[in-house]
Amino acid sequence: MTAVTNTLHVDLGERSYPIYIGADLLLQDDLLRQHIKGQQVLVVTNATVAPLYLQQVMDSLQGLQVQSLILPDGESYKTLDTVNLIFDRLLELRHNRTTTLIALGGGVIGDMTGFAAASYQRGVDFIQIPTTLLSQVDSSVGGKTGVNHARGKNMIGAFYQPQCVLIDTQTLTTLPPRELSAGVAEVIKYGLLGDADFFAWQEQNMGQLMSLHQQSVVYAIHRSCEMKAHIVASDEREKGCRALLNLGHTFGHAIETEQGYGCWLHGEAVAAGMAMAADLSQRLQWLCSADIERIQSLLKRAQLPLWGPSGMTAESYMSHMAVDKKVTDGQLRLVLMQSLGDAVVSSDFDPQLLQQTLQVSMVD
Repeated sequence: MTAVTNTLHVDLGERSYPIYIGADLLLQDDLLRQHIKGQQVLVVTNATVAPLYLQQVMDSLQGLQVQSLILPDGESYKTLDTVNLIFDRLLELRHNRTTTLIALGGGVIGDMTGFAAASYQRGVDFIQIPTTLLSQVDSSVGGKTGVNHARGKNMIGAFYQPQCVLIDTQTLTTLPPRELSAGVAEVIKYGLLGDADFFAWQEQNMGQLMSLHQQSVVYAIHRSCEMKAHIVASDEREKGCRALLNLGHTFGHAIETEQGYGCWLHGEAVAAGMAMAADLSQRLQWLCSADIERIQSLLKRAQLPLWGPSGMTAESYMSHMAVDKKVTDGQLRLVLMQSLGDAVVSSDFDPQLLQQTLQVSMVD
């Protein structure tokens, strides 16, 4: 099938940048080169992605001073110690302020490389080349960078925008099924939080999306990135509407922190978190039983969990949720759904209803 290519723009004034979406974009040398200002380049990737795509990226940058750093793979390595390995490599190779870092991998690599770029010599350029569906539709766009802490996910970081995001859909062909499902969770999120028609499209096209039908994949990525770009342009540093992008994340981050980073994939935890947010929304009489059935059915078709691990207690959820970044003056705020495609950040809910949702999650 002929490659489908799209270009979106994240409109942030002098920090604006393009998002390129299509098949075999890694073979188009000019896409990367036009966003590299100096001669020095460090490609940061991991042990899983490097054998697949590192040489392709290195070859496309011939003539520049290109080096690489291969980090261990996994959410458990998303730490300050690992970021320090990036600093070590940059200093060892004497990279200056005109260097460009390229993040080649999933969300963990993208977040750490972006944080390193934001910090090295107080800020150098970086480019995102996300290779997982989850990173393509979510973490590579919007400038959130950082690492986990033992007490909370993504609690250390910075807002720092890339020079561009290059999404080559061919990288999804080497993605394990579980990772693909985790990415689809974030696609579902966009329909639930702000586009009921997109949610309905997913219901009609989930089979094609899971089988990586090219046009379906490009549309799903394009629409997800389009929605996120619009929200980020309106609220870059999450003072308002950008918090809607965290639908399912407060519950999900609690699961990840409790279980240990990497035990549950981020998208799996978000899927369970969205189901829990939907349950609480129904208890608030915002969603009806038919809405819940549609949400759960779509999550099932994407081979995603509907609830968190049975071993978690309501107390453990609340303990982790208390340090969520959306907590304001000690008050927990959750992203809930007033209807399908209409999410809201709210602290106006009966704590007893939240406890009921947490209790149900333990049973199911």
